[in-house]
Amino acid sequence: MHLERSRTQMDPSSDCVVVNHAGRDARAAAETVARRSYGKLVAFLAARTRDVAAAEDALSEAFASALADWPEKGCPSNPEGWLLTVARRKIIDSSRRRRTHEAATGDLSILAEELDAASMGSADAVIPDHRLGLMFACAHPAIDAGIRAPLMLQVVLGLDAVMISSAFLMSPAAMGQRLVRAKNKIREAGIPLRIPEATELSPRLDVVLDAIYAAFSEGWVDPIDVARRDLAEEALFLGRLVAELLPREPEALGLLALMLHADARRAARRDERGEYVPLAEQDPLLWDTQMIAEAESLLRRASTLGTIGRYQLEGALQSAHVHRRRTGEANWSAVVSLYDALLAMSGSPVVAINRALALAEAQDASAALSALDEVSGDPRLTEYQPYWAARAQLLARTGARAAARQAYEIAIGLERDPSVRRFLQQRQASIGS
Repeated sequence: MHLERSRTQMDPSSDCVVVNHAGRDARAAAETVARRSYGKLVAFLAARTRDVAAAEDALSEAFASALADWPEKGCPSNPEGWLLTVARRKIIDSSRRRRTHEAATGDLSILAEELDAASMGSADAVIPDHRLGLMFACAHPAIDAGIRAPLMLQVVLGLDAVMISSAFLMSPAAMGQRLVRAKNKIREAGIPLRIPEATELSPRLDVVLDAIYAAFSEGWVDPIDVARRDLAEEALFLGRLVAELLPREPEALGLLALMLHADARRAARRDERGEYVPLAEQDPLLWDTQMIAEAESLLRRASTLGTIGRYQLEGALQSAHVHRRRTGEANWSAVVSLYDALLAMSGSPVVAINRALALAEAQDASAALSALDEVSGDPRLTEYQPYWAARAQLLARTGARAAARQAYEIAIGLERDPSVRRFLQQRQASIGS
């Protein structure tokens, strides 16, 4: 595919040059390469060994070596190749300590030759990108369905268990244990890290799309933070890869359209002081019109392919919000209908929250609160900030000021982003006594 070579803004070979030019230290250089190349390097190492945990451990040691070596000797011209060379040595040394059988020695020789060929230190060395293969391996039927998407987020995009558990409304401890078991399963079952044949592809696609969207959502939370912006860009890149691989899969097109619509508003989501700006108050002139046009084109293509899915509906919702803000036309009834279809399809409490907010605009806040009460018993929402923020907003509109202030207090306590927290505090203060 041509996408890898065209993605110059994420080229890790330039990371150290940029870092050194700015006078930053070796830790900043290593962190930059880690953000941009972690998944690619893990996928390459694991593609041969089929041991994801060993690949992660070896790469972790390679980054530790970089922190010790780069300040003294300078950042290499090809940091990806340098890290891969060190990680490759760690894997082979570890394998030699564990395995003494003659056949194992032959396997190690093949592994060494293959990794040597791709981990040469020249700036021109190109490391094959096996991330999609790793993602589809994580979606293998032998892996428990509930851990497939979280596993992709950790091994392909480098998210930690705490961040992943938040995205999937699960405790970090439980998430960590399940991730370890899943990696052991890949090794023990010898699951190949490759893009499967066409007959095997479709059953795994939904999970791959879910993981990409979860990564994008986590990166989209803060439009200013560099690490999160890189994560969102990585998810967009992977979304493009899947859409190119499967151009007649409407959900792959729908997901890419959804992410483009959302990312098109990045510049409008914070004001000049860095304060949070909700969609209803954003300046549409700051939106990226090229991204929006591409998203609309993808949705039109998807609509001709005969099936409707979650991501097409979510993309259509984003399109409806864009249309309303640009034209001033109230289309809340259509938005509620889209949420009805999406809720029937997914049963997601997150969708139910957004549907309730749309219902408040199409009908009234009382009807919206009744709808929100239908999911209030879901234990996953106890520590979910958007639920409490939505509840506070609706309570305030019905005149239940004390309850609204209390709900805002919970939402404020759960919010991690200082800018969003200040926004919620302003909303709380505006209720009055």
